Amino acid sequence: MRIRASTMNFKRADRVAELIMTETSDIIFKQVRDPRVQTVTITSVKVTDDLRNAKIFFVEMGKDDCSPEMKAGLEKATSFVRRELGKRLQLRFVPEIMFVHDQSFGYGNRIDKLLADIARQGKEDDNRDY
Repeated sequence: MRIRASTMNFKRADRVAELIMTETSDIIFKQVRDPRVQTVTITSVKVTDDLRNAKIFFVEMGKDDCSPEMKAGLEKATSFVRRELGKRLQLRFVPEIMFVHDQSFGYGNRIDKLLADIARQGKEDDNRDY
């Protein structure tokens, strides 16, 4: 059985993305002292197949939107996080990292709220019929 190189790279990129996610969370939680980023949660990481770039998706706990302070804190911590990743990961090149706000959580919360409103309206309509 022959395995294509692109398939192997994709799997490696996924493994590296998981490592970056774990280590970035640890670095931010334990080593970054900026109070603006203490409520950040890393939700996922996407790494390019060549392992040169990584997008780190995050949310701010308890909020659907990202505050400007949080974004500024993460931008300031980017070089420190990348340097620490270089110390922890055994890679030839440490990917350039970019923090991106994960909007899917806010979108999911909005859908949950709309579904709850629809269910509540349905119960009210059922009570009126009797």
